[in-house]
Amino acid sequence: MEFGVFDHLDRNGLPLRDFYEQRLQFAEAYDRGGFYCYHMAEHHCTPLGVASAPSVFMAALVQRTKQLRFGPLVYTLTVHHPLNLIEEICMLDQMSGGRFQLGVGRGVSPIETGYFGVANDTKAALYDETLAALLKGLAGKTLDFEGKFFSFKNVPMELEPFQKPYPPLWFGITTPDSAERSGGAGHNFVTLGDTGEVRVLTDRYRTGWATSGRPGPMPKMGMGRFVIVADTDDEALTIARRTYPKWHANFNYLFRLHGKSPLFGERPPDFDQTRDGGRGVAGSPETVARTLKAQIADAGVNYFIGQFAFGDLTSPEVLRSIDLFTHRVMPALRD
Repeated sequence: MEFGVFDHLDRNGLPLRDFYEQRLQFAEAYDRGGFYCYHMAEHHCTPLGVASAPSVFMAALVQRTKQLRFGPLVYTLTVHHPLNLIEEICMLDQMSGGRFQLGVGRGVSPIETGYFGVANDTKAALYDETLAALLKGLAGKTLDFEGKFFSFKNVPMELEPFQKPYPPLWFGITTPDSAERSGGAGHNFVTLGDTGEVRVLTDRYRTGWATSGRPGPMPKMGMGRFVIVADTDDEALTIARRTYPKWHANFNYLFRLHGKSPLFGERPPDFDQTRDGGRGVAGSPETVARTLKAQIADAGVNYFIGQFAFGDLTSPEVLRSIDLFTHRVMPALRD
């Protein structure tokens, strides 16, 4: 069992300079705590995510951490040019000595991709083509590629990734068919569903993995949860009930601005409903360990991702939560 971190980098009221410094201090704590990977979101024009240039933030993170892997979850490929992204990935992977993890996706918000002039009915084809060109460029000395959206002829790939042929791939998975395809391809995946939904995905992933005949250890099947750990259950729940609505308002900002509903459904408006659905965990170290132990077993995952910083959580609250999780929850779950 390994443990990672997911961060929307949603706005919390601090001036932006202070916000970025705070998040980098949290990354240092994740590094000290022995977390496997820091996964960050990419969002645009919304307080849900103010690290809209992920590579810029990750370049700073490289300098502030020593062992922590890191990567986007996900790069929104439909708003990136493959040549730019190839070079950014190579630089980050080389600068970090091979700690970069490559998460890719189409972009969950049609509003955000629409700001870039990407029509919703072209997103799937644009994503497929961008990913194909990206991986080919990362793995070769020159890039020759002919598609509907991009055409490259004998383009020199002066930069190369540290990890060969390219950094490990990560996907956000929501359907059983996608899970089985990821298993067959040997990719890592993360999902945020309820425990029963996650179990369907991990079972199908294992089916794909078993039929692929791939050697070596199984890739990571990850499950994400909001996590707040405090000295007592009452303290943790009080914090969670205060801060979660701030995150929820950030999540809904663009949808409300445009009079639309979230693409994959509304999120619970308060933390207790999130808790009832299994997507939020708050309590003492003993309560959190007991809850997650049951969820991990039921879901069949081998990787747990905690979202420790969200809403208006203060630095002392987040750092205390991380400390209690690393010293008292992680050992209990590993045992």
